[in-house]
Amino acid sequence: MKALQVKRLERLALRRVRTDVVVPLDLATAMAALSREIGRQIGLLIGREGTVYSVLIGDEREILIPDIAHLRFGKTALRGVRWVHTHLKGEPLTRDDLTDLALLRFDLVAALTVLADGALGPIHAAHLLPPNPDGKIYALLPPISAHQFHLPFGVFLRALEAEFDAQPIARTVADRNERAILISASRRPRLDQEASLNELADLARAARLSPIDRVIQRPSAPHPKYLIGQGKLKEVIMTALQHRADLLIFDQQLTPLQVREIGAMTEMKTLDRTQLILDIFAQRAKTREAKVQVELAQLKYRLPRLSERSTALSRLTGGIGGRGPGETRLEIDLRRARQRITRLEQEHEALSRARARRRTQRVDRRVPILSIVGYTNAGKSTLLNALTASDISTGDALFETLETTTRRLRFPREREVILTDTVGFIRALPTDLLGAFRSTLDELRDAHLLIHLADGSNPCVAEQIEAVETLLSDLELNEIPRLLVFNKNDRCAPETREALCARYNAISISAMCPETFGPLLAVIESRVWGMATPS
Repeated sequence: MKALQVKRLERLALRRVRTDVVVPLDLATAMAALSREIGRQIGLLIGREGTVYSVLIGDEREILIPDIAHLRFGKTALRGVRWVHTHLKGEPLTRDDLTDLALLRFDLVAALTVLADGALGPIHAAHLLPPNPDGKIYALLPPISAHQFHLPFGVFLRALEAEFDAQPIARTVADRNERAILISASRRPRLDQEASLNELADLARAARLSPIDRVIQRPSAPHPKYLIGQGKLKEVIMTALQHRADLLIFDQQLTPLQVREIGAMTEMKTLDRTQLILDIFAQRAKTREAKVQVELAQLKYRLPRLSERSTALSRLTGGIGGRGPGETRLEIDLRRARQRITRLEQEHEALSRARARRRTQRVDRRVPILSIVGYTNAGKSTLLNALTASDISTGDALFETLETTTRRLRFPREREVILTDTVGFIRALPTDLLGAFRSTLDELRDAHLLIHLADGSNPCVAEQIEAVETLLSDLELNEIPRLLVFNKNDRCAPETREALCARYNAISISAMCPETFGPLLAVIESRVWGMATPS
């Protein structure tokens, strides 16, 4: 760039802009002429008091706005800065312009169109709107000639901020749950993506969240920083602002870098499927053993992500008598996390030994053991309650049960079995969570029979059965006999019920209707006492 052009840019930076106009005509004219001369867009960040904070130069298509978090004034709804820039191709405000307006909370965004001869063409402008019944985020002003653009900017801003201030801050009680947008980026078939997102929505509701929208993308390759494309993420931001969403939930596992970059761009809480499941487990854990298992899984998941936090968190601390800056805040957090993991692993090991002793006592009594396994929300606890007249907590929600529950089930001729209910399985169960609950699931190894309960009314029942079988194989439980039972037969058509039972050689019941238990109890008697029990 020539020295003369640089000086003209410097003069733009030194300008003092009147507070009652968006941009003075002479300044807009100078920006247009210089922009055409250098063949690049030029933009100014202008404060309300008239100071030009930055002069930014892009290419002929766009300008990248740097981090302007420091340009935030007070607790007003708007940032106190307007963004005025040139467009070399006569185009109106772009989606990127409107996204910047919404995300960065500018007072106003204006695009100065530059004609072929460098003259100033029409001005396109937009401003944010306070929350409204139509869900509109911004208003586009009609394009107007620069010579006729006489918006009384000071009066306009005071009126706009008064409208924002008049909006109620609190939500209604009925809307107290956080609102989430669900996102999936995968090359899997679309039907599989939608089924997985349906399950993610159930998980969100189980975590007391309100799913309000969903986004599906099938990229050729995952974006290394955002998983989905940057343009698609900007669309998500606009949707989130329009629907007043609080967080984004991705169906795929995010890398620490992706969590950081998505959070930085959207300024919203960002979770992946694993974090959501961990959060549900944390809410549902009641016994000490379950709480230890969940916290251990959470710490192991978060440990590699601590190092990806913002460098702003890594303040230096020094010890008395120590040379050098001492440990960074990050190193302290990592050390404490590792120490906590070590203590939890020791406690977990002690609890596991106690559980193993109780298992040994049950096995020594030579009472047959039956374990109910299956996909989460298949009705395992409801079936145990109905068979044993128990009152275990149940609910139509994923992961209602986390602790293994044991009850006795009596049969005629003074015979009985021990019946256990276990934590439900799910597709893509987090590895750390499976590892933490391995000692609990080890109870399945003592079972003489696994009752695999499946939700016959679920359209994805085949995939759920496959997921459970895969997890049982991962736990090396293939050698234990199993009985497949379809639950909720009152919710599916008779022909569907018969087809499923014929295909899988299974039994159909309704855990809510004990009169359907006859065939199940008969098969259990045949399987248990028709085989030799261990001596």
